[in-house]
Amino acid sequence: MREYALVFLVAAAATYLLTSLVRRLGVRVGAMAQPRDRDVHAIPTPRLGGLAMYGGVVVAMIVAQNLPALRAGLTGSAEIKAVLIGGGAITILGAVDDKWGLDALTKLTGQVFACGLMVLFGVVLTIAILPSGEKLILGSVAVPLTIILAVTMVNSINFIDGLDGLAAGVVAIAAVAFFAYSYQFAHLHGAIAAEPASLISAILAGVCIGFLPHNFNPARIFMGDSGSMLLGLMLAAATTSGTGKPNLYQASTPELAALFFPLLIPVLVLAVPFVDLLMAIFRRALARKPLFAPDKQHLHHRLLEIGHSHKRAVLILYLWSALAAFGGVAVSFTRPKLVGVVVGSIAILALIMSHFPKLRARSDT
Repeated sequence: MREYALVFLVAAAATYLLTSLVRRLGVRVGAMAQPRDRDVHAIPTPRLGGLAMYGGVVVAMIVAQNLPALRAGLTGSAEIKAVLIGGGAITILGAVDDKWGLDALTKLTGQVFACGLMVLFGVVLTIAILPSGEKLILGSVAVPLTIILAVTMVNSINFIDGLDGLAAGVVAIAAVAFFAYSYQFAHLHGAIAAEPASLISAILAGVCIGFLPHNFNPARIFMGDSGSMLLGLMLAAATTSGTGKPNLYQASTPELAALFFPLLIPVLVLAVPFVDLLMAIFRRALARKPLFAPDKQHLHHRLLEIGHSHKRAVLILYLWSALAAFGGVAVSFTRPKLVGVVVGSIAILALIMSHFPKLRARSDT
């Protein structure tokens, strides 16, 4: 655990320091986010934050490769190289979009290419564990399914990147929750195959925490598509590596495998962005608009309309993200009924908090 903590701190420190440099670069090259009708910022703000994040990832992975315990657990693993290559490709794609802007089809094609690189170099969802505990070998559908899931995750994070600090905070929560899940498998149940997922999650959490001081309201820099797509790809890599390998479940008990459908863990860890993405798809389909057509109906926009401040809206979405993520992880390792009672109680409080301005307005009338 100490080595994971060190890698987390290195990722956070490197990202924090690099972000100041990247901010100056964004201003110098003119990669600025100009205020638009659907935006909540009022002044031009530099983007390209993903470059600093990717730099933090690289530095942390170099350190991890030189730590004896982590190096031993990563021997023979291709996931780290896959994340560096796929992450580098999608960061470059996002940086180009941050500076010049890309149309939706070009961006989607680039996302498929970057996720395909990640799959090509070793991050593949090859197995699913059914609720009965039965192992389902994915076979020929493994590669396309992994790419589809990764692209979906990339766009889920991209969709929620609408308020200062929102995407970085939600992903940090998701990464910490998934680290807890994969670390349990790797170190308490002997599934060494979960080591890469634990490392990727720890680095991802550190990168987000290191970026947040620059990005929380009022933001001095945005992560841009270079950052949001990188975070989505890394989450896809962690969840795929931590739930979809045949040797992951050999050391775990049949009861543990049957207790929870592991492929649902990524969905619960990313419940808020997934819900936002599905609502956007449904909303735009009803309106017969393109999938990537922007609007002001995302979850964060709705919270602002209700009457929450910028910071409070972000903190409420943090709460919902943590509730879903840690609730899902807890179900996989402890009694579901107990988790259900605790999560249900907190959810009621979160629901009241989410609608508090509206409830207060009604009580005043």
